[in-house]
Amino acid sequence: TVIESEHWVCGSNGRSYRNHCELHRDACITQTKLHVAHRGQCDCKYTPLKNAAFILFVCFLSERDRLREQAIHWIYSEVERDRLATNASSSPRDVLQMYFQSYDDGDSLLDSKEFLRFLSHNERALKLTYSDSQETNHLLRSLCVDALIELSDENLDWKLSLSEFINCLTPTYQPTQRKCALEDEVFEDGAETRRECNKCVCACGNWVCTALTCDGEHEEEQFGLHLNPKEAMTEDEWTRTVGELNALQQKQNRNTKLLRKNIY
Repeated sequence: TVIESEHWVCGSNGRSYRNHCELHRDACITQTKLHVAHRGQCDCKYTPLKNAAFILFVCFLSERDRLREQAIHWIYSEVERDRLATNASSSPRDVLQMYFQSYDDGDSLLDSKEFLRFLSHNERALKLTYSDSQETNHLLRSLCVDALIELSDENLDWKLSLSEFINCLTPTYQPTQRKCALEDEVFEDGAETRRECNKCVCACGNWVCTALTCDGEHEEEQFGLHLNPKEAMTEDEWTRTVGELNALQQKQNRNTKLLRKNIY
């Protein structure tokens, strides 16, 4: 059975934590002062860039893991319900295979859209509402679904085979927790850094950054930014900037996968 934590708290940084201990652990790791804003999860999972025209939306490990726990709990509850109703001996694997076949478009893979449709099958049980804004809610759901896919995507194609899908929603499957790398340092989930005038946040092992074009004046202002939308980076500039940040941990992730294969 899957036991879901009922001690979630919302930190003063806008992040949700499973309990007070995780909040204090994060405060120690990031060397920041944190306190409990209120009990329960935060209403909206996003990190705002102070005084800027852009908001950074991310799915943190805590949100990803919460969604995974809820999905696993739903699957196991369905197996138990079927057993009581029909005396059937179906397993969680059988139920997951049934859903995989239901939402697969015929290529024997589930992409992010198909995975999201699968989760939306029982939206009420999974509590997929993150925000009062429909647009924000859809974006955050998609980000957390992408993070779930990345969790068990062994061949890095951003799609899940049946075995990868089953691994993703099997409680005993515990892949190595990814961290963010930068200049020979490793950062925990939720850590923040800056690339010139842009703010970057470590989320589920990836750097997620705003996309602003910087000049000397803005670089000096640092946290006192006064930018407008026309100063946004081009897509190529943004891709290059984020690519530089993520290059190190992509290499680290490949080494980790090779190490895991050698061990097993």
